[in-house]
Amino acid sequence: MSWDSVLLTVLAAFGCVTLLLTQMDDVLTRLPRIIRAWRNVREELRGGGDGQREGLRDGNHRDDGDADT
Repeated sequence: MSWDSVLLTVLAAFGCVTLLLTQMDDVLTRLPRIIRAWRNVREELRGGGDGQREGLRDGNHRDDGDADT
């Protein structure tokens, strides 16, 4: 094994480690937003929305600005 192949192996290993650390940093930075979004999805699927569904079910529709009277 020559010094050239040793040097290339070391450089490739450091490049892979750098890439791995960069990707992990990116994922860990986005993780809080992903968890928050997942909780919002679960809450909406359970029916715990902002109350708009319940209001529409009871016949209390939002006023869209058109006055019928």
